[in-house]
Amino acid sequence: MKKDFHKCYGTTTMGERGQVVIPAEARRAMKLTPGDKLIVIGGHGNHPLLMVKADNLAATISHLTEKVNFLKELNGELEKDK
Repeated sequence: MKKDFHKCYGTTTMGERGQVVIPAEARRAMKLTPGDKLIVIGGHGNHPLLMVKADNLAATISHLTEKVNFLKELNGELEKDK
């Protein structure tokens, strides 16, 4: 797992036009440059938003799939211990 996967990069405020500024440290970590396309994913209600660099979508899906599989295995082990 990448060490910065769960890192908090600070806060941002949405302006009147719906724009937000991504903190500089996050831009560096994600290797974002002006003009890069980001995919914004979110759920209903108060669920978090996720921003993924469009060029990295396939790698992000693979990474998240690995995490889900790990959690499923862990859950299965916990169920056996009941």
